[in-house]
This record gives sequence, structure tokens and C-alpha cells, in this order.
Amino acid sequence: MCNIYTIGQFYQKFMPTRLPPLRQDFLKNGAHVYLRHLSVDCVIFGFHENQLKVLLLKWQNGPWCLPGGFVKKHESLQESATRTLRERTALKDLFLQQFFAFGDPSREKGKSKNEEFKNTWLADRFITIGYYALVEHSKVKPRPDVLSDECAWWDIDSVPSMVYDHHQILEKAIDALRIDLYSHPVGYNLLPRKFTMPELQRLYETILGKGIDRRNFQKKMLSLKILERLKERKTGGAHKAPYFYRFNLTQYKRALTVGWAGWF
Repeated sequence: MCNIYTIGQFYQKFMPTRLPPLRQDFLKNGAHVYLRHLSVDCVIFGFHENQLKVLLLKWQNGPWCLPGGFVKKHESLQESATRTLRERTALKDLFLQQFFAFGDPSREKGKSKNEEFKNTWLADRFITIGYYALVEHSKVKPRPDVLSDECAWWDIDSVPSMVYDHHQILEKAIDALRIDLYSHPVGYNLLPRKFTMPELQRLYETILGKGIDRRNFQKKMLSLKILERLKERKTGGAHKAPYFYRFNLTQYKRALTVGWAGWF
């Protein structure tokens, strides 16, 4: 049986000069550790400088892609996605939401022509489960794995060309996030511990892709009872210094569970 646990651990245990035979071993025997035909792809969102960002990987000498991985035989889907995210961001206690399953027979078009994949379990058709995660940009330490050259943030409006159907997965994740925004709070995982009301409004406007009336937004946010106003104000701006706020975690978590209807 192949003695692999994660793809990264598998390759990192050995010297680079031994990678080719070990890669062959993974391709030949990986199905002993991972489920066949099933994978997870993760869309990791961050918010920085008033821009919604997505974390992408670049294959060695290849295209960009969403962070993804395979599901171990003893793992649940949630555990597999959590492990994948932790390996890419070094964060724990992430907000993670399953949003869609991608199973079009042609979704990995061209993979079967890859000479390295031919006659291996990776040449088979894979159905992938999409998850999106919300993380605070400043706390993330992007980690490429040994099969990747880079792990970097991209503005969602300027992502590069990606493999297979990963553009479709990203678009579906953005749609799911926007829909969820109408029924559940968003912000705790994307903003610093303390923030201003204009910063929170800019986050919502960026996700929704439209402007929101300032007074109406503030009135509705305060009515939800998930914010606590601090005594401290943000200084250094051209206008009247706004107060800092923070989330009331008890109320925030309750709103995540119970939700609300049509608050915009």
C-alpha cells in the first residue's frame, strides 16, 4: 500500500532527486489513500484595500488554479476542505461553506491527454465539491505546496486564466456568497477586529457589486444587534472621524444559525 497522507507530505519526505519515481508511485497507488472520482475545490476570499480577493495556486511551469485536493478514505468532505484550507493559509477556525457540486462529464477536458495521468486513477472522471471560505487577509500566510510555484492573492475582477472549469467554480462561489449575504451576516472573518461603519459598508458593496445608501445601511446594521460601537474613533481622515465597531460574537453566531430575511 502506498504510504502517503497528503500530497505535500508525500513529496516533502524525500529528496528532489527521487521525485520522479515517487510521483509515479503516487499516480499508481494514491487510490489506496484517497477516494476515487471525488475531490474538493476551495474558493478562499479575502478583503484588502477595498477589494475582494481570491487566493490562487500556480502549478509548477503551468496555469493557475483554485486550491483543491483529494478526500482521504477516512475523512468527511468538510474535514478534507478544512485540511486543504489550513495547508494553504495556516489558519484555523475558518468560516467554510459548501456551495455546489461540479460534475459535468467534460469539466476536466484535456486531462486524459496528459501523458503522466494516462492509465492512472487521476485520469478518471472526478466530481468536485465546491467550498468557499472567508478569511482575514492580513492573517493569511499563503503557502504553495511542492507541486506549485506560487500561492498569491488576486482581485476577483482580474483573475488569470485557470485550468478546467475553475472560472465557473469561482463565479458560482461569488454568486453563493452574494445570496448568503442577504440572509446571514458577513464580515467577522473578512475584517480586522475593529472597523468603521464605512469600511463595513464598502465590504458589502464590493461583494454585492452595487452601492448602498449610507444612512439606510447604518440603520439596518445597528438594528440587527450584531455590532458594538467602541469609544475610539478612526483619526487621520479628511472628514469627521468615524467610530470603530466590533462584532458581538454571541449575536453574530446566533444570526449565522438563525439567519434573517430580506434585510437589504
